[in-house]
Amino acid sequence: MVVFAGQGDARRSMALLWRTAVSGVARTGPGPKPGLDVDTIVAAGVAVADEQGMAALSMRAVGARLKRTAMALYTYVPSKSELVDLMHDRVLAELPTAYDTGVGWRRAITEWADDAWAFYLRHPWVLQVSQARPVLGPGEYAQLETVVRILDGAGLDPLRLRRVIAVLFQFVRGMARVAAEHRQAAPETGVSDEEWWAERSALLKEVAPDFAERFPALAALEARASLAADTGAEADAEGAAPYMEREAQEAFRVGLEVILDGVEAAAEKAR
Repeated sequence: MVVFAGQGDARRSMALLWRTAVSGVARTGPGPKPGLDVDTIVAAGVAVADEQGMAALSMRAVGARLKRTAMALYTYVPSKSELVDLMHDRVLAELPTAYDTGVGWRRAITEWADDAWAFYLRHPWVLQVSQARPVLGPGEYAQLETVVRILDGAGLDPLRLRRVIAVLFQFVRGMARVAAEHRQAAPETGVSDEEWWAERSALLKEVAPDFAERFPALAALEARASLAADTGAEADAEGAAPYMEREAQEAFRVGLEVILDGVEAAAEKAR
């Protein structure tokens, strides 16, 4: 499921994101229930998406959580499209914006990437909001500002720096999405990663007994990788993340190192 941001009325959406809309002011009139406001509705939307996923998000579901009708929300948030924009920007504000660049840009950007990875696994629905059309809210810009400030010390020319930043954001999002999907797979299918792979690996040997001859480079790589893993493996801790989620996290760490190696090499070449 992919959700495109910025599908509501542009002027109203931007005003709500940057809090220049009068509808963002809470009602204070008398009554048994407290007045609604934009922040309360957005917080309820985030709670629905965190607990039930993006597919469950609707104005009706958010209203039910607040013990209101969907119609009662429209005074503050015109539609689900604006609500998604506001939710996305709100949760981005959870991410830190201050990193110690005195320890070097590489360590600082690694810390940022680790924080972003953890953030996406807390809010996996964010990964369904397409980056083809950004939200353009203060939370999103604060994250971009943070990364620009960290990598400004790497010594890249402006155009290359901008493209490296795009690669970093999409790399972290992409690997986090793989990990999030691995985390969701077992409860949604009722089959663990280990069970799934064990069954299909056995069947692969049965249906493709000549696998190693047909795909020799892949077979050799897997054999070497398995030997290396067995040599350095430790017993899985009780309650550890599912196997494939851990594999995605290791791929994230290795991939990040390779990207940052490339940034360093490009900076050195420029110098």
